[in-house]
Amino acid sequence: MSHKIHAGFLGTGSYLPEKILTNQDMEKIVETSDEWIVTRTGIRERHVAAPNQFTSDMAVEAAKVALADAKLKATDLDLIIVATITPDTPTPATACWVQSKLGAFQAAAFDLSAACSGFVYGLTVAKAFVESGTYKHILLIGAEKLTAFIDWKDRGTCVLFGDGAGATIIGPVDEGHHQILSSFMAANGNEADLLKIPGGGCRVPSSKESIEQSLHTLKMEGKEIFKTAVKVMSEATLEAAQRAGLKLEDFSLVIPHQANIRIIQAIGERLKLDPNKLFINLDKIGNTSAASVIIALDEAIKKGRVKKGDHLALVAFGAGTTLASCAVRW
Repeated sequence: MSHKIHAGFLGTGSYLPEKILTNQDMEKIVETSDEWIVTRTGIRERHVAAPNQFTSDMAVEAAKVALADAKLKATDLDLIIVATITPDTPTPATACWVQSKLGAFQAAAFDLSAACSGFVYGLTVAKAFVESGTYKHILLIGAEKLTAFIDWKDRGTCVLFGDGAGATIIGPVDEGHHQILSSFMAANGNEADLLKIPGGGCRVPSSKESIEQSLHTLKMEGKEIFKTAVKVMSEATLEAAQRAGLKLEDFSLVIPHQANIRIIQAIGERLKLDPNKLFINLDKIGNTSAASVIIALDEAIKKGRVKKGDHLALVAFGAGTTLASCAVRW
């Protein structure tokens, strides 16, 4: 009888650019105010990558920390997955740039595009690869340079997003030790217009007109996204618990995608969660899309909010619309 392989976290790491853009700075860029931003989003500041600093650069910095935490070398990696909607280049994949910069040339590499759900989608993919025995050490990264895709004249979106990266090594673990107990993915393409970057693909190729119309920047239907996000992220959290044979009260910490404080609070109320069980760090970094959940998880670990034996729920919702959740036993 073959030995069952369990997939889990071998190490984590994160990286945030040095430059910080506060709400007071935003007041000088667009018609807004610190009070307006904090009241509606909970965000006070966000990090901004340097002009010559790309998604792959931030991904590599986070990866180095995760590799050190896992006590592994880049040459130990079998696969690199980068979850991002802000790639260095449309092709090749950002994962290939990361592979080159790390020197992990024996690893396969590809990008995963599921917007803000990207990292949690990636956990499901990595879990399947490890538990099937296909790969042993997978570097999974969520990384975004969203400020390169922002319309700085649109106050409804430019105040929300920031840059950053988070990484983890997924590999075989002892049962119940940093183990991914369950995972769930879903999507609803009928809502794909709610959040999108219209230009840059074959539907709207780059042109003088597309640039003049700012079609290469994020466009968002905020009210509709809010209603959908609260409902489906609540349902996804329950789904992850059920698939793991857990109850909501078994979770020591729920780490949701850091999009908006109102969304997170509404999820907590809907699920009747103790507010202290919701991990929140978007006040300091804003919405970092695919990097959001892994940056938050890494911070929670570093701050001692995650202890041995704790059950965690990771949940995210993003453009597409995509949805994903995982239950983890630390």
